[in-house]
Amino acid sequence: MKLADTKATLSFSNGSPSVELPVYQGSVGPDVVDIRKLYAQTGMFTYDPGFLSTAACQSAITYIDGDKGELLYRGYPIEQLATNCDFMETCHLLLYGNLPNAAGKAEFTRRVTQHTMVNEQMQFFLRGFRRDAHPMAIMTGLVGALSAFYHDSTDITNPEHRDISAIRLIAKMPTLVAMAYKYTVGQPYMYPKNELSYAGNFLHMMFATPCEPYVVNPVIERAMDRIFTLHADHEQNASTSTVRLCGSSGTNPFAAIAAGVACLWGPAHGGANEACLNMLEDIQKMGGISKVGEFMEKVKDKSSGVKLMGFGHRVYKNYDPRAKLMQETCKEVLAELGLENDPLFKLAMALEKIALEDDYFVQRKLYPNVDFYSGIVQRAIGIPVPLFTAIFALARTVGWIAQLNEMIGDPEYKIGRPRQLFTGSVKRDVAPLAQR
Repeated sequence: MKLADTKATLSFSNGSPSVELPVYQGSVGPDVVDIRKLYAQTGMFTYDPGFLSTAACQSAITYIDGDKGELLYRGYPIEQLATNCDFMETCHLLLYGNLPNAAGKAEFTRRVTQHTMVNEQMQFFLRGFRRDAHPMAIMTGLVGALSAFYHDSTDITNPEHRDISAIRLIAKMPTLVAMAYKYTVGQPYMYPKNELSYAGNFLHMMFATPCEPYVVNPVIERAMDRIFTLHADHEQNASTSTVRLCGSSGTNPFAAIAAGVACLWGPAHGGANEACLNMLEDIQKMGGISKVGEFMEKVKDKSSGVKLMGFGHRVYKNYDPRAKLMQETCKEVLAELGLENDPLFKLAMALEKIALEDDYFVQRKLYPNVDFYSGIVQRAIGIPVPLFTAIFALARTVGWIAQLNEMIGDPEYKIGRPRQLFTGSVKRDVAPLAQR
């Protein structure tokens, strides 16, 4: 970041002296007012619930322009990455800042492939969970438990430790998610296969059984890879900020990523695609397509309490660029599996049509978002709805690690310590028990 030509002047109506604050410019996006010395100069804090107007860090990884509907990983538009690169190339880009050449990609993929197995003890750890446990409850436990197995890479201040733990986490997340799924359905775990791609290996561990060979469908494999790429990072969202805040204390990378998994579980964040599919199933129970119009009228009525899940976005005030790509993949997968006439998918398309044409939704820019389409694709593939958020966590792991590593390497980084506006009781004395 560089110092801007202008400075910000903060003046007070009570006659207190004005304060001059530096203004910094990023390579793109809004300038920022540097308030680090505000408390020392004025004795005051700023108040910004949800950090909607506060830059908590400087980052060179991901940039979002919500007004334009633009998402860039290290400067590359998500549309180009999702079309011309696979997830392994995207991981390399996010972690190291550049797209690999053929030899670099082969070496990075080999490193990841060599770390896909998990310690056998993890199977016994899994047995402690109920069979009907939510996959995200299992994942928060399993990811945190990795730090108990890999003592040789838990020093967050050591760049070599950070690098090997990054490779281990990216490699093992598909194995852990597949194990969580197999456990809940009572099937034997399937070990990773080194000859398969990252996405192909995940599908094999999910859906193969020892009884017969499982052949990965290339259309489904490509769809899974695209889901991973589109969810790999998304700037300073709630779970990424959680990973940064957790990691700022110096905790090990596995614990910091486990914190991200826990944050992602929330229905307003990673659980949105699960909530979206649950909404579609609720409409189906009401009567399906014939009830779509009635449902949308309830959505428009604020007093009804009915929410439209999978539409609109906190950041994008335009069409979510990931949604366009996921829409293409959605159509490819439904066609490949012959599910264009599946009642739930027809219902989803009817919902999409209304949202794209009805003035109420168009004016409010409530376009379908990536959660809407990715949920439909995952259901078509055969992934159960409760597992959707775990797959999101799998994909986002590389983004979390890249952000964590960037923070640790930033000379300005400090342990996170937000301030507060205190509204409780002023100092008071404790009365003896008999006088209360």
